[in-house]
Amino acid sequence: MKFSDLVQKLGSTTFDLASDPEITSVSAIEAAQPHSLSYIEGIKFAAQIATTSASALVLPLDPTLQTQATERGIAWIADPIPRKAFAESIALFYQPFRPSPQIHPTAVIDPSVQLGQEVAIGAHVVIEAGVKIGDRVCIYPNVVIYPGVVIGDRTVLHANCTIHERSQIGADCIIQSGAVIGAEGFGFVPVPEGWFKMQQSGYVVIEDQVEVGCNSTIDRPALDTTRIGRGTKIDNLVHIAHGCQIGEHCIMAGQVGLAGAVTVGNRVIMAGQVGIVDHVKIGDGAIASAKAGVHHDVAAGAVVTGIPAISHKLFVKSTAVFNRLPEMYQSLRQIQKQLGIERKV
Repeated sequence: MKFSDLVQKLGSTTFDLASDPEITSVSAIEAAQPHSLSYIEGIKFAAQIATTSASALVLPLDPTLQTQATERGIAWIADPIPRKAFAESIALFYQPFRPSPQIHPTAVIDPSVQLGQEVAIGAHVVIEAGVKIGDRVCIYPNVVIYPGVVIGDRTVLHANCTIHERSQIGADCIIQSGAVIGAEGFGFVPVPEGWFKMQQSGYVVIEDQVEVGCNSTIDRPALDTTRIGRGTKIDNLVHIAHGCQIGEHCIMAGQVGLAGAVTVGNRVIMAGQVGIVDHVKIGDGAIASAKAGVHHDVAAGAVVTGIPAISHKLFVKSTAVFNRLPEMYQSLRQIQKQLGIERKV
């Protein structure tokens, strides 16, 4: 593909074609070769322009970076969000495998199932009674769909995922391999004999454009609904317990764990291994740093860190003090000695 063709496909308005090179691949800036397209996200990576072998770059709207690329004879386009433009470029060179619309002869489908148009169903899929599947849904091998499930248009269920009874999955969702949607929440009542199982009779509702990563689990509650808001993206190995309410366009990185009835606002970010205690409320736009243990409500826009989670700014100050504890302890011992105070360990 000529670089000028790529510029046209991306709809870019700020660019320099240079020699209009042929682009045959996309690559990370460090590994780029001639005829490849790469990107620079900001000024702190400016030095890489001088060393890259890429024939073309996606740049931010930064005249300094653009001048550097031009002086090296590198074609470029500029975009307010260069990573997004680069992601769009990748999609021009690579499309994930998608089977053609057909039903594999080994699939087991209850006669009451309602199938939309152009649905692809792979080998050994099991679809139970009362399921409704929208248009152009893709279901990969070994998927099991329990009774009464609803799946929206163009949603993709990857191999070996399981969708439990009455779960509702919206349009344009992606459920990755091994994920389990709508399994029983962890509900037990303490009794003298041990633990009495509370039946989990609720639902899981996943709104449009949600992605659920491999081996993640979203549990149904005893009553009412566990809900995942529109556009939220969930990484691998994430657990969302019964009754949680997750807002729109949230991000949850790997191994995040939410206990029951957590409420999360819109556009919340949870880094890897964040854990949240039951019934906690997280405000819109809040951020929980990696491994944060959230025991109390978090205000909208707040950034929290640590176990238990506290303000990130306070955590940084506390860490600085922690690093000085040996020195401070020695000073305390000297003061105690001068005052004749007996030291007790």
